[in-house]
Order: sequence, then structure tokens, then C-alpha cells
Amino acid sequence: MSPSASSGVGIAHLPNQRHKIVSKRGANFTLMVCGESGVGKTTFVNTLFTTGIKDKKNIHKRHAKQIEKTVEIEITKAELEEKNFKVKLTIIDTPGFGDYVNNHNSWMPIYEFLDDQHESFMAQEQQPTREGIIDLRVHACLYFIRPSGHSLKALDIEVMKHLGSRVNLIPVIAKADTLTPKDLAQYKLNILDAIAKNHIQVYSCPIESEDEEVTEVNKSIMASMPFAVIGSTQDVTTTDGRTVKGREYSWGVAEVENEDHCDFKKLRKLLVRSHMHDLISTTEEKHYENYRQSQMGTRKFGEPKFQKYENPKFKEDEDELRLNFTKQVKDEENRFRQWEAQLVSERDRLNKDLEEQHAQIKAMETELEHMYQLHGRGTVRR
Repeated sequence: MSPSASSGVGIAHLPNQRHKIVSKRGANFTLMVCGESGVGKTTFVNTLFTTGIKDKKNIHKRHAKQIEKTVEIEITKAELEEKNFKVKLTIIDTPGFGDYVNNHNSWMPIYEFLDDQHESFMAQEQQPTREGIIDLRVHACLYFIRPSGHSLKALDIEVMKHLGSRVNLIPVIAKADTLTPKDLAQYKLNILDAIAKNHIQVYSCPIESEDEEVTEVNKSIMASMPFAVIGSTQDVTTTDGRTVKGREYSWGVAEVENEDHCDFKKLRKLLVRSHMHDLISTTEEKHYENYRQSQMGTRKFGEPKFQKYENPKFKEDEDELRLNFTKQVKDEENRFRQWEAQLVSERDRLNKDLEEQHAQIKAMETELEHMYQLHGRGTVRR
């Protein structure tokens, strides 16, 4: 066999070509963090990417906007580079979620945002020119669960059921260092039981691989769900003299990257090091396609989306404006009726005075005519 025949036609070089293209273009990754205020979302994001991507919230102003009773969508963008490979990172935060006594419909802006990104991408795909498409489709949603030690709250279940059908949902137990290992293990079982009973869809990474070591790592990652994490950007010194990221207590140090202390390293591996591409492709091939099929099955080409969601904040404002408008209209009607009654009363009084004056004039004319008749001067001619 000749050397040229044994070398093949070059198809085997396609992965290398693909690698060069991807390396040159970089990647876009959108991560949503969802959960109540104070569970450490900002700290976790900064710890995950080892940089101050998100500014810390002012603790004293954290609840200053509670009177508005609205959930905001906060977008932070950054560009990370490692070994000449660039990732355009977008962080979606949901400040205000779950911070009120009555959280009814507080999750609607989150659902609407996720659907709007699919809608926006679908509309841009239908344009004649598709260069420069803006893509903010969320590739992963970290849902932070408060470390109560019991189970999922009703709000958590309701939100996670809807998020799981729209995005790659990854449940995260916040501030794992506040629970003992025994309580944490039981808490994980309680959460998994609630997820199974309520049929909540969570992200599951591919397990099987040609490499047995990779397969075992994937199994280990999925066995740790929901991930218990510790977030800290501070360097602390351990008892054996090591400097690590973590939190220092009187009893010792809770290390961020110690797998005996939390699942931070496994979650980071899932999000960044091993399954970022799968999160992106799952979003494209599953969640976006599901949305696209559901919309194209009920709408004509180019027809705008039917807005079935309403921001509860706007709904409350609208109801309040409607009540105020109705009250003002009724007040004006009452004032008009009173003014009308006053005019009628004044008209009747003036008519009565006019009639009395007219009667007086008639009486005076009669008396004057009578006086002329007495003096023989005839009657008064009118």
C-alpha cells in the first residue's frame, strides 16, 4: 500500500480545523443566578470566576426597594480570557425575588425574561440578514436554596417546576458551612425527594464516556446534586499554614475548594471545565427548539408573540390607577351634581324674586291708575 493511500484524504483533520475556528471565535455563555437576597449569589459568582465580576450589594440598601414589590432583571457582562481563549460571559441576576411576605406571581418576570430571549433569537433568525445576532438565551440557571435544613419551600417548588422546563436548572444549597455534614446530607435527600415528587426537571450531564475516568467523574458530579457550596473571595490561612479561599471560624477554616467541605469544585467543573459546551448545546437543541415548536405551531410566520404574562408590579399600579381614576370621576360627578343643584336653586330664587317684583310693579300700576281716575286725569297708557 502506498504512503499516500495509508494517509487517507484528510477527513481526520476536521476536528483540528473545528478547534481552530472555536479558538478564534471564543464562546458566549449566559448564566442566571436565582434566589432570595442574602444567600450569597454575588459572592459565589465572583468566587467561581476568581474575579470581581459583580459588585457587592449594599447591605443597608438591600431591602430599600421592597415597597415596590417587584422582581428586577439585572444583566452583567464580562469577557474572560484564559490561554488565549475568550469567553463572553453574561450574568443574569434577579434581585427582589422571594423577598416579600406575599411572593405571589413574583416569579413571572423571570419566566418572561427566559421566554423573551428565545423569542428575540427566533425573530432575528427570521430576518434576511442574520449577522450580529444578539443572543442572551440562558444556558444554565443556578437556583440558590436557603440552608434551612428542612426541605424545599412552596415558593421554591413552584418556581423550579417552571424553570426546569425552560432552562438547564441546577439546584444549589447556599452557605453549606452553616450546616453540619450530617444535617447537610439529610437536607440533600429531602430536596431530591421533593424534586422527584413534584416532577421538577433538573439538568443532568452526560454520564457515559469512552474514558472510564471521565465517566466516574461525571457520576461523582451528578451524585453531589444538589450542590452544597461555600462562596468566599477572601484568602485565609489554615492551621497547617496553607493560604486558601474560604471562611475562618473559631473552630477552623471552611475551604471553598475542599471537596470534604463543599461541592464548589464539582459545580465549577460542571459549569466551566467539562460541560459548558453541553449546557450550550442543550439550550440550543432542547429548550430553544421546544419553545420554537410550541410558538410556530400556534402562530403565523412573522406574527408577534401573544403577551400572556403580566408584571405583577404593573398590574398593581394599573389597578391602583383605575381605582383612583374611578374615584376622581365619582368625586367630579358629585361636585357637578351639587353645582347643578345650586344653579337650579339660584335660578328658582331669582325667578321667584322676579315674579315678586313683577307683582309689585303691577300693584303699583293699578294703584297709580286708580289715583288718576280719582283726579279725573284718565288712565295711564302703556
